[in-house]
Amino acid sequence: MNWFMLTLVGEDRPGIVAKITATLFQAGCNLGEATMARLGGNFTVMLMVQHAGTLDSLHALIDPVARELGLHAHADLIEGHLHRHLIPDVRVTVYGADRSGIVAQVTGALTAAGFNILDLQSDVGGSEANPVYIMTMEGQSRAGIEALEAALAALKRDGARDGIEVDVQPIETLIG
Repeated sequence: MNWFMLTLVGEDRPGIVAKITATLFQAGCNLGEATMARLGGNFTVMLMVQHAGTLDSLHALIDPVARELGLHAHADLIEGHLHRHLIPDVRVTVYGADRSGIVAQVTGALTAAGFNILDLQSDVGGSEANPVYIMTMEGQSRAGIEALEAALAALKRDGARDGIEVDVQPIETLIG
């Protein structure tokens, strides 16, 4: 059995997850990890799919269903590394007036300080006239939270002037 990363994107509508997963189940596929999200009226699904066939046979299976649902499908052969979960120890939140470059600036500073992003979620709130960008990241800080704070100091200082807030908090995870 091979592992594939299946990505489906299209306009959101009821029944996408049910139809796709039923098709995969009926074909003998197993699912690994998955991420599904609604983004700006669109729905995107990333699924790790274990399938006995080839990339072409997975496409032959999923493409008719994707077309029926108005989705674009893409699949890649991958290594299925399940059970290798990294536990986040830091949460970074960013709020403020939406402008170009927020994600690049914040993630660049964090990466330079040794932050490994495990999950990133963002949204645009407010109104069209006054959009507010909201981003939350969870990850691991190899150099500690102090290194992240130092790397973000200039952004926090400049952000206060530009209406951007950046907050770094430890995540307390209880295991066991």
